[in-house]
Amino acid sequence: MNTPSPLAAALLVIDVQASFTQRPFWSEGRHAPFQSALLALDAGCRARGVPVVHIFHVGESGPFRADSGFVKPLDWLPGNPAVRFDKHTHNAFTDTGLDLWLRRQGIGRLIISGIRTEQCCETTARVGSDLGYAVDFVTEATLTFPMTHAGSGQTFSAADISTRTELVLADRFARIVDVPTCLDSLDSLASGRQVPGHA
Repeated sequence: MNTPSPLAAALLVIDVQASFTQRPFWSEGRHAPFQSALLALDAGCRARGVPVVHIFHVGESGPFRADSGFVKPLDWLPGNPAVRFDKHTHNAFTDTGLDLWLRRQGIGRLIISGIRTEQCCETTARVGSDLGYAVDFVTEATLTFPMTHAGSGQTFSAADISTRTELVLADRFARIVDVPTCLDSLDSLASGRQVPGHA
């Protein structure tokens, strides 16, 4: 097994699956900035030889069931990932084999993208950090939806939720970056230069 290195990264694309199109909060055409950011991140990582890992959520009911026909990539997501894992929890590590695969590849740095920002993406970032990975959380390449607090009735926008996720992850579990910063950091690592925010 290779020794994990912070110089070796993998892009995790989490739950970018057709299951979400069956949810009442989904609205076609409103997610163009997320799509554009993720496509740029995916292309940039592939061009730099960074493996792209697809992770899909499989649940016990509805459009997340394995036999629903919806546990598949959204139709605009590039195919041919280095590997695919199916998960049954909010994080991408529990009982999936992801950690073992990453360590066998010598990968010590994770780039987080996908759906939903505060749920599976944030939880994966937290667990990944606790497992010893350096984590880049690319917020603009994650997507979430407005939520209403059951007690107060207050509705939080997707932007509110993303800001809260950045607040609780930054300098604790992840480095918060946009797509250009993430890709520039990969170039810095390749040339042996220090990346700000990571040891």
